[in-house]
Amino acid sequence: MVDVEFPESMPAIYNALTVEYKVKNQPTKVTLEVQQDLGDNVVRTISMAGSEGLKRGFEVIDTGGPISMPVGEAVMDRIFDVTGNPVDERGPVNAEKFYPIHRPPPPLASRRPVHEWPNRTVLQGASSGSLAS
Repeated sequence: MVDVEFPESMPAIYNALTVEYKVKNQPTKVTLEVQQDLGDNVVRTISMAGSEGLKRGFEVIDTGGPISMPVGEAVMDRIFDVTGNPVDERGPVNAEKFYPIHRPPPPLASRRPVHEWPNRTVLQGASSGSLAS
């Protein structure tokens, strides 16, 4: 958790904030998500990555909206981090739509049964051992 002070306008709950700084001379960009207004122009956030090297006084930018994920055909067979950035070393994603991670579910009537989904494997895993009982 990271508490952030905004001297002027306060970000909305669930807004994404970004802070850029260096750790061991390597540029680092961390996304924070606003969870709570603590009063006195301070919000409590959750960091979406490690916060090593984060210090008091760094500039924090309010993105003006929530964390959003790309959706559609462009994301098929791709791997993303929790903030919607591709991490599969296959370059940028050319998605036409981005949906916020906090949104109401689609109406039940518009959902398709599992047997009607396209035959795509979203996540595969392999194990050479077994769980102990």
